[in-house]
Amino acid sequence: MITYKTSENDTELEGILSLQKANLKIGLPEGEIESQGFVTVDHSLEVLQRFNQIEKHVIAKDGEKVVGYVLAMTKESRFDIPILLPMFEVFDNIKFRGKVVSAYNYMVVGQVCVDKDYRGKGIFGDCYLTYKQHYSEKYDFAITEIAKSNLRSLKAHNRVGFEEVHSYLDPDQTAWSIVVWDWKNSK
Repeated sequence: MITYKTSENDTELEGILSLQKANLKIGLPEGEIESQGFVTVDHSLEVLQRFNQIEKHVIAKDGEKVVGYVLAMTKESRFDIPILLPMFEVFDNIKFRGKVVSAYNYMVVGQVCVDKDYRGKGIFGDCYLTYKQHYSEKYDFAITEIAKSNLRSLKAHNRVGFEEVHSYLDPDQTAWSIVVWDWKNSK
């Protein structure tokens, strides 16, 4: 039976890291990247602990095994992962509903992943539903960026309710889609 909760201890954070490492783009064959999607950023336990002290990550567990997660980041986390700083800079310059994104109180989806053996069972959507239940009273929306080449992730986020608000090319010519799940103006 799958349970959904917020992360409470280092064992659960290590479960997130184990799942993350198994799905990093850098270690996956091209065919799997195209069909199954991927995660980009390789976090450390210390970074996940810092994030978790601000807002807890949402995890899906099968018994004691972490089989899915949605990482919780806030504006406070902006400088914790240098590779993500350009994303926050884009947030400072794009508009959503007439205001720059940085004017809102938002949650950043630091990353989302579901174990390969558990995909297609609704865990992705249920993790996000739990995320929304925990944070929609405190934050206006969830926002993240997804590589346009990660078609599985783009489709899954669209199913949950995310909508593209901006796209751009980074200096390495990677195309990114910035998507928002507007908690104040959605079902």
